[in-house]
Amino acid sequence: MRRIDAIGIAFGVFAAGGIIYVLLQFAGLDSLKAGIWSQALLVGGLIGWLLTYLFRVSTKNMTYNQQVKDYKDAVLQKRFDEMTPEELAQLQAEIEQEQRSESPDR
Repeated sequence: MRRIDAIGIAFGVFAAGGIIYVLLQFAGLDSLKAGIWSQALLVGGLIGWLLTYLFRVSTKNMTYNQQVKDYKDAVLQKRFDEMTPEELAQLQAEIEQEQRSESPDR
């Protein structure tokens, strides 16, 4: 996220609070109650956003984690593509041997 995006989001939240305040006053609430309710709605929205953020962190569904995973996959794919057929056959034999040694049934 760029700095201008963060500034725009902050301005948007500030404007939304003012709009909610004016709408609540227009709906018939006095200025004190409209202020309390607009703040309550903004704090509720902030807590909701925080919970979604914590959920994304706990499930590792963040942009950075996805970029690292994509990079590792690309590096492995490149190394795999550069292997000769003999190296591929050797790698496949090693994998099969590891699978046999891990499996107690065989």
